[in-house]
Amino acid sequence: MEVKLIDYTKNAVDILIFSKRTRHMRSPDDFEKVKEMDVYAKEEELRYVFNTISGPLEFVDYTFLICDVTRAFTHQLVRHRAGVSFAQQSMRIGDQTDFKYLTPTSLEKNVGQFTAYEQAMEQINWLYKLLIQAGADQQDARGILPTNIYTNILMKINLSAFAGMLHTRLCVRAPGEFQDVAKLMMKEVLRVHPFTEPILGPHCVAKKICKFPRFDKCPVKVKYPWVDGALSQEVASLRDDWDAITIDQQPDTTEEAWKNG
Repeated sequence: MEVKLIDYTKNAVDILIFSKRTRHMRSPDDFEKVKEMDVYAKEEELRYVFNTISGPLEFVDYTFLICDVTRAFTHQLVRHRAGVSFAQQSMRIGDQTDFKYLTPTSLEKNVGQFTAYEQAMEQINWLYKLLIQAGADQQDARGILPTNIYTNILMKINLSAFAGMLHTRLCVRAPGEFQDVAKLMMKEVLRVHPFTEPILGPHCVAKKICKFPRFDKCPVKVKYPWVDGALSQEVASLRDDWDAITIDQQPDTTEEAWKNG
């Protein structure tokens, strides 16, 4: 997969501060006053912005080009509807012959399952070619294409919606592909706007409390049991360790596990 941040709000700090100060605004020149503030004053203002209502965060936007991800992933991605816009590669007007697809790691570890999966993908590709060669419309032939086919999607999202998405999708309970994409997106944002770090990350890191308190299979909770309770300030070690904890420790996704979570 590949995640590129192709556009973003360049004067984000000034916009965040000014959008919070508009209730006191008396003149359009007030924005110029914000721009002229020194770095220490702006840091103090940002701390206030990040610890109050999230309205100002909606004035900062990021546009991502996300490539070589599955349709299974994008079906989940587009469920984030508030504060976002999407444009996706079409299977209706593009020939998908010899399509690329994702093979889940869990299937690669089992020879029988891996073989069956690969054979099924080859069969689907063969049938798709057969339909196209027989004159079928691409928009009709696409009906047999698999959910794990690779696709590209363009996404614009504001900072408030982005933080909320990460709070849920960086949790170990989220599917591995979404976690991987979310980590790359966060890395891109921190590259251009490092000041956003306090509000980004999984819910336990950003909010200092578990978003899914009934989910007792979480490896983070095992190491940091305090996230299962009230708010805590002991978050530094969790932020440092969180990425390593979540890489290969996907949660149990059986029906019983989800009922308990």
